Amino acid sequence: MITLDFLSQNWYQLTVVGLSYESIIALVIMLLLLCCSAIISGSEVAYFSLSPQDIDQLTQSEGASHKKVLTLLESPKTLLATILIANNFINIAIVVLSGLFVAEVFEFASAIGGLLFELVLITFLILLFGEVVPKVYANSRALTLSTFMAAVMGVLVKLFLPLSRILINSTQFIERRINNRQSEGISVDELEQAVDLTYQNNSNSDEEQKILKGIVQFGNKEVKQIMTPRVEVIAINIDASYAELKETILESGYSRIPVYTDSIDNITGVIYIKDLLIHLNMAMDDWQKLIRPAYFIPENKKIDDLLQEFQQRKMHLGVVVDEYGGASGIATLEDVLEEIVGEITDEFDDDEITYSKLDDKNFVFEGKTQLVDMYKVLNISGEEFESEKGESGTLAGFLLEKFARIPKAQERFQFNNYTFTVEAADRRRVKRVKITVN
Repeated sequence: MITLDFLSQNWYQLTVVGLSYESIIALVIMLLLLCCSAIISGSEVAYFSLSPQDIDQLTQSEGASHKKVLTLLESPKTLLATILIANNFINIAIVVLSGLFVAEVFEFASAIGGLLFELVLITFLILLFGEVVPKVYANSRALTLSTFMAAVMGVLVKLFLPLSRILINSTQFIERRINNRQSEGISVDELEQAVDLTYQNNSNSDEEQKILKGIVQFGNKEVKQIMTPRVEVIAINIDASYAELKETILESGYSRIPVYTDSIDNITGVIYIKDLLIHLNMAMDDWQKLIRPAYFIPENKKIDDLLQEFQQRKMHLGVVVDEYGGASGIATLEDVLEEIVGEITDEFDDDEITYSKLDDKNFVFEGKTQLVDMYKVLNISGEEFESEKGESGTLAGFLLEKFARIPKAQERFQFNNYTFTVEAADRRRVKRVKITVN
């Protein structure tokens, strides 16, 4: 018998009795369970850290273990519950066996000494060899370990299915509460205030702030706010000759031209200039066979949804239609992206100035200016205009909405802190407007 005295305190006294046959068996089983704990803990990281490339590799493989991994991942909650249940059972077994082993091999002068010895030693072993080391390994060998454990996990899922269902059902209440809190979210105004605070406290440029605000407001904008109005759309009649089509293409410089039948309200398709390249130097009386189907967009569609549809359909242009099915204008991928990054210009764009800044309080806009562009120039959110603009999307349309008629030149209209003065108009439309910020 060996007696050790730590710090000359009686309750630290430890006596090694010796290893018996039963204690050796307990030690071997405990080590095997520790290995099982390590494999199970590593599997948790392995299954839930598979990269998209790993998933693609599993999908393309014909191996049974690979297919089993995909099957397990179809029910991630069940898989996670099974791993947690199995790991806890193993860790409990390790703690019980360690207690029996320590009681069989060691004698302590005090129960406190035995308890502390067991807690420190077993906790250290479980954390190091049962959690930390296997998870670090699994993080770099996720596909290998998940494939290796596929068959074992399949058995464990079936074995612990009743317990895992109880565990999953018991967490649904908490999950619903979390989802309800997340669904409340924060308003666009709060996000804009956060952007302003960030801008004030950091040295971000004006362009960075505009991009951030564009992202914040992106989901609230509708297609009719960014579209090119019908009166400005360059389109071609389906009955036009090939020579007229080439002339329209050369004058506009666009790569896609809408094609209409009878009137522009009835757009039937889009002609892509790249489809005409092989016929550029030859006569072509049946150019209509190259017309592609048009993609129609309702006016009130949100532009974030439009961006997703453009990506899914691999399209760059859509025809915006009103509630009666008539064409209101066109919207392009460039129009959508400009709401985030600002104006995008290329070598074919005209640097046409649509407004003039007289001073800090006075601006002159063309009537066709989109309201969203006016907000950017005035550096305002535009909420007060959005709530009063009705169906209009341009500055001229806003004034028509307020006057309930076509105003005459030099007529004024007061709206909140802004004075609108019609500088030029005819019988059909408002051409130019002066805005004074009071």
